[in-house]
Amino acid sequence: MVIGIIFVGVVALFVFANQQASGPTNLSPFASCLKDKGALFYGAYWCPHCQNQKAMFGTAVKDLPYIECSALDGQSQLQICIQNKIESYPTWVFKDGTRMTGEIPLKTLAEKTGCALPKQE
Repeated sequence: MVIGIIFVGVVALFVFANQQASGPTNLSPFASCLKDKGALFYGAYWCPHCQNQKAMFGTAVKDLPYIECSALDGQSQLQICIQNKIESYPTWVFKDGTRMTGEIPLKTLAEKTGCALPKQE
């Protein structure tokens, strides 16, 4: 009986992990809408919160309005980010000039920009 419970637990954990990893199936229109609405996502390749933010978009990460701020040495900031006074990562800057920092939930990005967030499958 104990082995059966452990087996069920392992299977459940595997299914849950696969659902979490796959995320929403098609966020490309949402990511494109963010770009069309003038939202900009500033980040750094070495920033774990930026990586988490990108992971929320799954394969649609390629459609994000992402701007890399870190020089290849990881020690200095690129001029575009200096000019735009980006002080922490991730930073989202919206068309109206407002900013949000940290990992922003997709729902919040949708509310802020008016972009439709696809329904979860």
